[in-house]
Amino acid sequence: MAQAPEIIRVIDLETTGASPAAHGVCEIGWQDVARGEDGRWELQGEGGSQFVNPGRPIPPVTQAIHHIRDEDVADAPWWHDVARPLLNPWPRRVALAAHRADFEQQFCTAALTRSADWICTWKCALRLWPESAGFSNQYLRYWRKPEGMDHARGLPAHRAFPDAYVTAFHLRDMLNETPVDQLIAWSALPGLLPRVHYGPHRGKEWSELEEETLVAFLDDRSEDVRYTADLELERRRGPGLGARTPAERLLL
Repeated sequence: MAQAPEIIRVIDLETTGASPAAHGVCEIGWQDVARGEDGRWELQGEGGSQFVNPGRPIPPVTQAIHHIRDEDVADAPWWHDVARPLLNPWPRRVALAAHRADFEQQFCTAALTRSADWICTWKCALRLWPESAGFSNQYLRYWRKPEGMDHARGLPAHRAFPDAYVTAFHLRDMLNETPVDQLIAWSALPGLLPRVHYGPHRGKEWSELEEETLVAFLDDRSEDVRYTADLELERRRGPGLGARTPAERLLL
């Protein structure tokens, strides 16, 4: 009997808001990416989506993004009833994946995923395609034009299945140039930003900045900015504790 292929399940959540303490899931979408006998990764199956009753009203500001209404989810199952089978497909799930997976991981806890590894296609895109001018799911879609994508199946944006479908093409191409373990390792770290994305230095590469400017970025509120600035300082000063002065390390 042929062994079932390894799969990575790409998911996307639509929610009532950004914080799981105050908000709930109102839709989940998924699309699998599988490794073939030749070692290449491709999309597998039709994927799908499921409405979820979030247990609270959907604010109008959120409805305006995904257009899911309270009446659409009133008779839908609860999150704890649908999450485990959808997040832990059998057999041979290697990992879960999402674009900006830190958001999905707030709702898809280790208890629901059986402590799955995650791949964040946003963080991996920063490293694999740094020349891109943008890194949103949809920007990468139109910049990269992934081979084989059905344009209509990837619409409308900001709905769970279409977004998971688009992300799956980014993941497929990442997997076919980079080992799974490397993608998982990058995803566990903050994002490595190719360029400064705000302020007077917006658009500059980090290598162009004066050291004093880099040190100031160590106090930024964004973990990704702090991490990127710190790595650039380490590149200049050398690895280890010598990368920062004691005063600079206290800033973190």
